[in-house]
Amino acid sequence: MDIDQFITDNRPEEGGDTFQLENSKLLDIAVDGSVTTKAGAMVAYEGDLSFTGSSNAEGGITGFIKSKATSEGTPVMEVEGTGHLYVADDAKEIQIMDLGADESISVNGNDVLAFESSVDYSISTIGSLSGASAGGLTNVFLEGPGHIAITTHGSPLVLTPPVKTDPQATVAWSANNSPSSSVNRSLSDMVGQSSGEQYQLEFTNPDGFVIVQPFEEGNPAQHQ
Repeated sequence: MDIDQFITDNRPEEGGDTFQLENSKLLDIAVDGSVTTKAGAMVAYEGDLSFTGSSNAEGGITGFIKSKATSEGTPVMEVEGTGHLYVADDAKEIQIMDLGADESISVNGNDVLAFESSVDYSISTIGSLSGASAGGLTNVFLEGPGHIAITTHGSPLVLTPPVKTDPQATVAWSANNSPSSSVNRSLSDMVGQSSGEQYQLEFTNPDGFVIVQPFEEGNPAQHQ
């Protein structure tokens, strides 16, 4: 392949939606106003954009969640202006969703990449699962309308409850399907007390969905 063909084949796509994939691991956001992204996710931008927040605090949206709980740091980026913003997160696969005004989803804090300013958000912790991850699991509740982008290690699998999932492999779930904690003693005996697999999230509402990935996140801070 000559250089001209390489350039042509890998240029950004023209037009498209506000959130548009340039490839499965790189998101192009057409900013016209403001958008919130995971700190450190910017790989390039075009146009007149300004950035506020800090990318050197405790790692992405996970640090942002901690900052909301402790009032320490601002490790997310608020991007304002007009232009194109290109974001990615450790070459993870990016999934785009367009939430309607009556739609909402709860996402693992480490798997939130970006969302439009029209999307409302709140933060909650599943503290009862302290054995599965230090301090419990922290999720971001996102409510439309607006585009959101989440990330997964590999292609996601969407399951219909009832189902039990490994917390470290669970990416997101529909807002009408809040999980409870469950302990499987047989798994504990088989894999050992130190394994997180003895703890599960239990989802029971068949009208909802659960998104899992073929990867166990472990401590999110280890993947920043």
